[in-house]
Amino acid sequence: MKLAFWRKSTNEEKASISAAAAPSGGGILQALRRSLAPEPDWSELERALIQSDAGTGVAAGLISAAREVQGGTGRERLRTALLDLMREESPSDAPSTASSEQVILLVGVNGAGKTTSAAKLAARAKAASLQPILVAADTFRAAAIDQLRLLAAREGVPIAEGKPGGDPAAAIHDALTQASAKGLHPVIIDTAGRMQTKTGLMDELTKMRRVIQKLAPTADVEVLLVIDATAGQNGLAQASGFNRAAGVDGVILTKLDAGARGGVALAVRRELGLPVRWVGVGERGSDLLPFDADAFVDGLLGDAV
Repeated sequence: MKLAFWRKSTNEEKASISAAAAPSGGGILQALRRSLAPEPDWSELERALIQSDAGTGVAAGLISAAREVQGGTGRERLRTALLDLMREESPSDAPSTASSEQVILLVGVNGAGKTTSAAKLAARAKAASLQPILVAADTFRAAAIDQLRLLAAREGVPIAEGKPGGDPAAAIHDALTQASAKGLHPVIIDTAGRMQTKTGLMDELTKMRRVIQKLAPTADVEVLLVIDATAGQNGLAQASGFNRAAGVDGVILTKLDAGARGGVALAVRRELGLPVRWVGVGERGSDLLPFDADAFVDGLLGDAV
């Protein structure tokens, strides 16, 4: 499911995604330059994918899929396999219009970029003529509440704040009540960073989901995991843990422009079936872009959009 303000990327946004996903040199690019023949050195390409943070199992699966593609150079066959993986062929490609109530719950580890992503999503919703509300449910850090308050003011978006040290679920309860009374949607919830291995903190996410279900039973709810694109294979471990605890619907891949190798997106998609919804390619509010599989793959392979 994609919520109502999700839309397809513009050509300019696709170019930005390709530029951010492009490797800085070496690795997969060098391997691809030697892969113009129909039967390239598949072992070299597999090693290059592993070095791009795809992981051994994912790399092996992609190479196996590429070898089954009929016709074309090694690059073209690998591109087909990558696109088959990353394209989302499902009804969720269409924005949801079933409910006027929309809730986005952002989850992830510390430092992944949840708070700034929440503000950027609110800006996109506002640009789509919606009336979003931000929820500061990271009650463990007063600084996080302060940061989201400043970002909300910058975007001209209302905010519901939890009390420092208070129950995050209570903050969500208050926000949903306010949103219902004032017709504010989507409700975009910023949660505290937590390690996927901490059972107590992960159980807290389950409680948040119960509160949302109780107060907004007809709402379209999307749980988005925010992953730092530079996290490498640890990003897959994060996705697996958060998916078990909160039922993740999709991924926001941040900091793709920060020298990331992009392979974590391949791993999360192949191993867990989670689609990338949004990509962060910079610091500006407009630098959170709707994910485009073709642009991402073309960038990963060193091709222009």
